Amino acid sequence: MYEIPSAFESSSTMYLLSYLASFGFLLAICGALHFFVSRRRPKETTGHNSLFVQFQRKYFLAYFLALAADWLQGPYLYKLYRHYRFFEPQIAVLYVCGFASSVILGTATSALADHYGRKKLCITFSIIYSFSCLTKLSYSYYILILGRVLGGISTSLLFTAYEAWYLHEHVETHDFPKEWVTLTFSQATFWNGILAIGAGVVSNFLVDPLHLGPVSPFLLAIPLLLGSGAVVASSWNENTGAKKVKISKACTEGLRHIVGSRRMLLIGAMQSLFESVMYIFIFIWTPVLDQPPDAPLGLIFSSFMACIMIGSYLYELLSHSRLQVPAYAVVNGSIVLAMVSTLTCVLFYRNYDSVSYLAFLLLELACGLYFPSMGFLRGKVLPETHRAGIMNWFRVPLNLIACVLLMVLHGDSSREGTRHIFIICSSLLAVAFFCGIRFARLVKDDESLKPGATEQENGNDGRNGYLVSNQETASV
Repeated sequence: MYEIPSAFESSSTMYLLSYLASFGFLLAICGALHFFVSRRRPKETTGHNSLFVQFQRKYFLAYFLALAADWLQGPYLYKLYRHYRFFEPQIAVLYVCGFASSVILGTATSALADHYGRKKLCITFSIIYSFSCLTKLSYSYYILILGRVLGGISTSLLFTAYEAWYLHEHVETHDFPKEWVTLTFSQATFWNGILAIGAGVVSNFLVDPLHLGPVSPFLLAIPLLLGSGAVVASSWNENTGAKKVKISKACTEGLRHIVGSRRMLLIGAMQSLFESVMYIFIFIWTPVLDQPPDAPLGLIFSSFMACIMIGSYLYELLSHSRLQVPAYAVVNGSIVLAMVSTLTCVLFYRNYDSVSYLAFLLLELACGLYFPSMGFLRGKVLPETHRAGIMNWFRVPLNLIACVLLMVLHGDSSREGTRHIFIICSSLLAVAFFCGIRFARLVKDDESLKPGATEQENGNDGRNGYLVSNQETASV
């Protein structure tokens, strides 16, 4: 895409060592923060309930296999399309197909799981996602488009079916205490981050030292997906939703609530603007950093995931320490950090080789702060009964912005064209920050949004936001 910068003309060994050193440094920070945060958390216990532990492990085995397969596909998707000699506008269309199918079908997956059964949908996920991975073997552009559509469907299923199954079994079938749900999802969040970091390292090992090509991580994901489906089929019970809600009615009610509430409008604007920048980053980071075209993309991806974990630990410290920083202040801070990152890429676009990696690490750190804090706000402001419909509306402008920018602006593959994208991203974040300031002024006296209340009171929505962000990074 760009001419190879002179800074990358040093030996490939030194080039790799620099990324290894930064990755090791980030891992050390993660470990230190995890140790510090874990010591400050209140000791929670399940009373050593063996039935609960067994039930938890049955869920984790299937879910973690699915997550590992999902993460393996993150680092080398763009690289694979370039390996097949597609041009950037063509690759942009492939990404847009994934985004569009996810948002269009995402409105239906929850209702489908409730109607036909969560177990069936989890098995369907493993089959569809496996087929999506198989399409990566094809050089046909139209088959690859089909694979992206199937990937978007699979991502929507992963977001909804697994967790919905667990919640129903935990509360309705086994009648475990509801507060134990938090224990399960807290562990899931931690291991989700570990799997993300590990998947980047494994994919890098497959592509670089073993020289198996950029399609190899996708092929490795297939047995993991089939294994997840086999565990679900052999050990899970079927369950369905007790209340059947029409999709059209849920969306109509969601829109009515958004229009009638300034708080919801502002939260929706912040989410759509910030996360559209994140979607654009998912597309653009590979061509910017793959200079020369042998960059350790898996290792870079793992470094990004480590930054997200660091950000989530910092959020926990800010919200539960003596500082008691309100969630809306953390959201605004994360938007500012992301804006510093994109503006850095605008100002130093002629020296991407020396500054873009650090700027992208800062952007991922901002994401780690943003998702749990925004999830907390959603849990407090959005009514539980209409949250799904409201969230569907939030995703419409999010995907629309990302798709339009990718289709319109990335026809120009020069450095100047990429700089224009970062200028637009900076502008979107500036508007998001303006909305964040308005929201902060609106709720500054609202005691329910103070850090004293936790995500546990709101269905763990903050935790959900973190998981979703990671999964979209990997597969959409």
